[in-house]
Amino acid sequence: MTQERIVFVHGSSSFGAAAWPRQHGLALNYDCLFLRRHGFDAEAEPLPTNHGEDQRIITEALGDGGHLVAHSQGAISAMITAVERPDLILSLTLIEPACLSLTADLPVTAAHIELVTPLFEQRGELSDEQFLQQFVRLLYAAEAEQPTTEDERRSARRLRLQAPPWTAPLHIVPGVPTLVLTGGWEPLYEEVAGYLAGTGAVHRVTPGAHRPHDTDEGDRVVRDFLRSSAA
Repeated sequence: MTQERIVFVHGSSSFGAAAWPRQHGLALNYDCLFLRRHGFDAEAEPLPTNHGEDQRIITEALGDGGHLVAHSQGAISAMITAVERPDLILSLTLIEPACLSLTADLPVTAAHIELVTPLFEQRGELSDEQFLQQFVRLLYAAEAEQPTTEDERRSARRLRLQAPPWTAPLHIVPGVPTLVLTGGWEPLYEEVAGYLAGTGAVHRVTPGAHRPHDTDEGDRVVRDFLRSSAA
């Protein structure tokens, strides 16, 4: 019997299989593909966000169809793909989705955009390290550790090149079975989740902050949804 495919789409930090440590075991029962989005590479120079290229990568990985699981900013391109090709999607799992173009007019997202927009507008004048420091201060009221390795410097460069998520060409939701998993720690993601729940998505909250799928409970929620959405 042919295994159903699951395509995993990472967020803005780790990528490939490294972004999904608790989900590796799903490969025992599914055909799992752990993607690298456009501009994410262990050696090549980072590239700016390209949702169209991400969509192409995701669509090719889906092949004849499968489940789509995405985290944070990866949820944007995953949703765009599901809108364009719902025929390929058995289920859509969005973990802490940064789909802020859908909620730009809602209060928490609007306040976030007002807070962060000036930083993105001046990023061309900042070094990668300066952008990282200011980004972390704005979003987390903390100090970022200075990058010391080439991987860390590449990650900081990649962060500065990412497009603001509220500018994404995503303004409608796909009509496919959808789970939204959040960590219950950040009102911004809860607002997005609430919006999606209002369109028919199932919303679950588990511990784990921005990575609830790394916890036992969060991983179980993801697996149960995949099982319930089998073809």
